[in-house]
Amino acid sequence: MVRAFRVRGLRDGLAWLVLAVVLAVGPARSQDQPVIAAASNLQFALNEIVEDFAEKTGERVRLSFGSSGNLARQIRQGAGFAIFLSADEDYALELVRDGHARDEGVLYAVGRLALVVPRGSSLKADGRLEDLEAALDEGRIRRFAIANPEHAPYGLRAKEALEHRGLWDDIESKLVLGENISQAAQFAASGNAEGGLVAYSLAVSPKLSQRSSHALVPEDWHSPLRQRMILLKEAGATAERFYAYFQRQEARAVFRRHGFLLPGESLSQ
Repeated sequence: MVRAFRVRGLRDGLAWLVLAVVLAVGPARSQDQPVIAAASNLQFALNEIVEDFAEKTGERVRLSFGSSGNLARQIRQGAGFAIFLSADEDYALELVRDGHARDEGVLYAVGRLALVVPRGSSLKADGRLEDLEAALDEGRIRRFAIANPEHAPYGLRAKEALEHRGLWDDIESKLVLGENISQAAQFAASGNAEGGLVAYSLAVSPKLSQRSSHALVPEDWHSPLRQRMILLKEAGATAERFYAYFQRQEARAVFRRHGFLLPGESLSQ
């Protein structure tokens, strides 16, 4: 029994040694390929920018998508992200105030909200939501998708737009809440709901536009979707270079093509 204990103890010691080596190597690798925390409405544009960056520099970054509120919470809890791309600048600026970032960051886009309707839906793609109001009165709406307003900026703006139109009380019981705006867009375009309010950048993506139609919601129906990025305190050299590349004209052209504009920009630029 004593011998068995010693062998097992040796094996345990080796296992702990291997684990220690893995943990020691992990941070170095994460510095080589920093992780970018990004709002899920950025997935199509950001994947393209990351590939362009890798092609031009030979360096790679990794992407972690989610709702801005959840990503901000993970950063506060010590998640090893190098850059945070928020769909609502308030989440980013709160992290700045609490000392998690190098500076106040950069406004990289002002987002838009769109009504998305799957092919074959009884609901019309009407940005002023007039048919949505009629559909609610006529009982044509069983499910309607938005992102969770508690932690997803596009979900909160969808709620504001529905409140502005006077439809929130009638539609609240029919809502299907996505964990983030990407999931809400999937609900809206898949036929699992009659439609939904999602990010315009997702509505125009090939993945959604091939099976749905969409219409822009007036931007003065909700608070602005000012999207800000910040370089976090522990970011390394690769992350710094990607952060700089993100602000170059090549990256801005990709953003415009995916429906992300800055004040003064137009889709035709």
